[in-house]
Amino acid sequence: MKKINYILTLNIIVALILSSCGSEESTVSAIIAGGNLEEVRQKKAELSEQHKSIGREIALLDSMITANSEFRNLPLVTTFKAKHENFDHFVELQGDVTTKQNVLIYPEAAGTLVRIHVIDGQSVKKGQLLATIDDGGTASLLLQMKTQLALAKTTFERQERLWEQKIGTEIQYLQAKANYEAQQSAVDQMQSQLDKFYIRAPFTGIIDDVIKDQGTVVAPGGPGSEVFRIVNLTNMFIEVDVPESYIADVTPGKKVKVYFPILNETIESTVRQTGNFINPDNRSFTVEIPVPNRNGKIKPNLTAKVQINDYRNETAILIPQSIISENAEGEQYAFVATEVNGDNIGKANKNIITTGKAQGDYVEILSGIEDGQDVISEGARSVKDGQQVKILTQ
Repeated sequence: MKKINYILTLNIIVALILSSCGSEESTVSAIIAGGNLEEVRQKKAELSEQHKSIGREIALLDSMITANSEFRNLPLVTTFKAKHENFDHFVELQGDVTTKQNVLIYPEAAGTLVRIHVIDGQSVKKGQLLATIDDGGTASLLLQMKTQLALAKTTFERQERLWEQKIGTEIQYLQAKANYEAQQSAVDQMQSQLDKFYIRAPFTGIIDDVIKDQGTVVAPGGPGSEVFRIVNLTNMFIEVDVPESYIADVTPGKKVKVYFPILNETIESTVRQTGNFINPDNRSFTVEIPVPNRNGKIKPNLTAKVQINDYRNETAILIPQSIISENAEGEQYAFVATEVNGDNIGKANKNIITTGKAQGDYVEILSGIEDGQDVISEGARSVKDGQQVKILTQ
């Protein structure tokens, strides 16, 4: 009954204020139209006093509403529905991009670089000619040997036909055959020597650096004798060290997210290979993750943050870690709202929970909260077990 009375009173006051505002507006317009400054000032003072009076009346109404509210002492909370959803947990690691095809190319023969056939940044195919070294007459010598080979071949073929016709001796046939084979072997060896004066790409890739200039004298050797650096930016990977505790969960085929901070770019990949050796120094094993490089932005030694999917639950229940508390016995708990009525009044129940893996701000609930329950979020740390609460609509 009190509730009905104060609502009626409020409606009456509001109606009076609205009607008063309508009449006051016409009066003010008339005074302004009259142009009498003294009347304008008087009207302003009168309206100011009315404004103060209305403010006091509104304050009284507010206190009446508060005094007659049956829910004034209930804690205010918000809730969300617990539901089954997919949960992927990731191991977060860091590694660098590398490639097995990032090599320096050295000359196999000594001589002058008579011609460089490529430039920095040029894409090349496996076997493509990169540079030519002065062969010092090896090509001419090979040409002479090929001429001698042709003569030896002709002699052998003729001697072979005669031998088939039982003409001539066996020793003549064998000598012709041996001479031809020896000449063929000599030509092959000389061809192999000549090939060393031609530097070719060992695999398909990009010429990252032309180190020696045309006209430079080069020779086989160690550091300082390299001519080119060639890299393959399509067959790249990341190798990371994974703690041994994940050895059963991180396996080939597992999903991986790779983030490159410098590029602000994320790509998806999978675990290609896992190591079979535990490093005794850091108790970890290596994992190889291929990196697709379709746009060519990814370079060797680029730093990457790697997230490897080690766990998946398609019917997980997740709640924010911020609403979980712990009692004196070390048990974790969260509050759920039960017996919720039409006025959004419910009861806060403390549920002891068992948690699983956490990812970001959320944690997996293994037991203690069921699908469809109303979990208290905002206000969860200010309520008590069995206390009535007012649930705010979000």
